[in-house]
Amino acid sequence: MTIRKNFNFNAEVVKHLEQIAKEEAKTQTQYLEELIEKDLRKKKIAKKLEALKRLKGSAMGKIVNIDLKQIRLERAIRRAK
Repeated sequence: MTIRKNFNFNAEVVKHLEQIAKEEAKTQTQYLEELIEKDLRKKKIAKKLEALKRLKGSAMGKIVNIDLKQIRLERAIRRAK
């Protein structure tokens, strides 16, 4: 579904939009739609990365002194029983 919106741009921005859209061989609407979607994707990625950064280190100290050889040995002994 397409919705019509009216925006007011200054003359310089209009000139730039016309130039860029022409260079990209797109309509001005197509160019603006793609630009908005690209910006939204970047913001979503940044938000997810920020959430991961907050989680970084949260598991520190919860699992310590793990000896994988010992764990494997204990599992093998349990299976052998």
